[in-house]
Amino acid sequence: MTVRDHGDPGDAPTIPPPLQPPRNPARPSAAEEARTIVASTNTATLATLTADGDPWASFVTYGDLDGAPVLCVSDLAEHGRNLDADPRASIAIVAPDDAGAQTDPLARARVTLAGVAERPTGAELTAAREAHLNAVAAARFYIDYSDFTVWLLRVHRVRWVGGYGRMDSATGADYAAAEPDPVRPRAARAVAHLNDDHADALTAMARVLGGYPDTRSAVCTGADRYGLDLRVDTERGVAHTRVGYPAPLRSIDELRSAAVELTRMAREGA
Repeated sequence: MTVRDHGDPGDAPTIPPPLQPPRNPARPSAAEEARTIVASTNTATLATLTADGDPWASFVTYGDLDGAPVLCVSDLAEHGRNLDADPRASIAIVAPDDAGAQTDPLARARVTLAGVAERPTGAELTAAREAHLNAVAAARFYIDYSDFTVWLLRVHRVRWVGGYGRMDSATGADYAAAEPDPVRPRAARAVAHLNDDHADALTAMARVLGGYPDTRSAVCTGADRYGLDLRVDTERGVAHTRVGYPAPLRSIDELRSAAVELTRMAREGA
C-alpha cells in the first residue's frame, strides 16, 4: 500500500521538477530571512507563561536592537506579570503583506523567536529604549511611566517559514550574526518593472539559468541580495525556481545592473 504525504487523496496538483540543475540557486539563510522579517515591521504576538504554566498570547509592539526584539510592557498587564515571574518567552512576527499572499495568509513569511526576556541596564537600556521609540512613536507617551518596563528578548532559537514548503531553523548565534536583507524590503517597484517590461528576459532566465528549459512564461515573485524568485509556467505545469546573481548585492541600487547581467547570461547561454 502506498502512503501519500498529508493524506493526499490522489488528485492534488503536482509540481514539475527542474529538467536541469539551476545554475546558481543561492538564497538567504534562515537567520538572514528571520532578521529581514524582524526589521520589516513593529508588531508581533508575544507568548508568555502564566503562573499555572499555561501559554498566554498577546499582541505587542516592538523595536529592533540588532535583531533582539525590544518590548515596552506594562507591569499591570498579564503578559507583563508573566515575564516578571518567568522570563521564558517567544514572539511570532509575520512579514508585511505582499502580492503573493493577498489571497492566502499562510503564504506569508513569518518567524518565531524563542528565548529569555531580560531587563537591560546601563548603555544597553539606553539603546533599547531608543530602538523601541524609533519603531513605536506612540511609546513616548508611556515608556517612562513607573509601571512600564523595557524588556529585551535574548534569542536562543529561530524558526523561519517562507510560505508553503519553505522553512528552516537557526540558532541564536547564527541569528545574531546575520543581517537584514538590504534589497527585499525595497524591491517591489523593481519586481513590478521586471514583470511589466522584461517578461522575455525572465523567461530566458528560467529556461537557461533556472533549470526549466520548457518554460513558456515566467513571473518574478521576489528579489533579495542573492537573486530572483521566479514562478514558471511550463509544459508540465507551474513551478518555482531560483536565479542567483554572480555576487551578492550590497544595496538596492545594485539590483538593476544585476538583473541586466542575468539577462545577458541567459541570452548568451541560449
